[in-house]
Amino acid sequence: MSAVATPAASPSTRRRGAGTQHGASLANQVLEALATVMDPELDEPITGLGFVRSVALHPAGVTVHLRLPTSFCSPNFAYLMVSDAQDALRRVRGIGRVTVVLDDHHDSDKINAGIAADAGYLGTFGAEAEEGLDELRLIFQRKAHAAAMERCVMAALTAGSVRVEHLGRLTLGDLPAGRTKEALLRRRTDIGLGVAPGERVVVDEHGEGVPDEELPLRLRLATSVRISIEGNAHFCRGLLATRYAGGDASALTTEVTETTETITDTTSTASTTSTASTAPSVSHPRTARRPKLDPKD
Repeated sequence: MSAVATPAASPSTRRRGAGTQHGASLANQVLEALATVMDPELDEPITGLGFVRSVALHPAGVTVHLRLPTSFCSPNFAYLMVSDAQDALRRVRGIGRVTVVLDDHHDSDKINAGIAADAGYLGTFGAEAEEGLDELRLIFQRKAHAAAMERCVMAALTAGSVRVEHLGRLTLGDLPAGRTKEALLRRRTDIGLGVAPGERVVVDEHGEGVPDEELPLRLRLATSVRISIEGNAHFCRGLLATRYAGGDASALTTEVTETTETITDTTSTASTTSTASTAPSVSHPRTARRPKLDPKD
């Protein structure tokens, strides 16, 4: 694939319960907050990827259940998703108590307990965690930047707006406006790189320009990262649909409910609440079966 993967249709939202005006407004705020939680590699919101299984509003606050394509997805990514979702929801005014639960993952109990206790990444995984959360996030963000950079370069070459021998002089101002450029600017901001029009497009993770003789290798590496990311996106959507919707991605839904009864803490049973079938054992760069955490998964 040489272009940005086309996003699948976002899962539909199914609402049940009392349906008060306040509840509907709060539900919308919750979904909007969750939509700001981005997959660290795919640059897509977890709402659009189908990772939000349910949202339950109750007098004490909100309980959100998240899901992943397989039970053995990288614990690193799983923790990041749950932690970011909790942070996003806590910024919603008047939301009350926030409970975020990860369902059906081999480390659900550990992750849910750590999140509920605000133990942090290192406190949750202890000796298994080789990196802090910021370092872990930076690894994902640098990979995403490389992929976004490659997409912009290939688009410029395809359009004929730059020649291969001049790639080292290509600047952000030379790129046409659009989603591809916006994604690159967002990824550069994530890792602390400048976004002024005069900034060079082809740079390393520290913002340094790449010598002309190293450009071919740099672009080949970026292409391999981009292909890996897009392949992961394809696998994730297919496996999630197989696991939770019988293979039909259009049948994936996010259920939103409103109840007058307070929901008690469900983290202790989170890993057994689903009766969905287990996904096929397909191994790819996004997944990890080993207990030792590897932030490069």
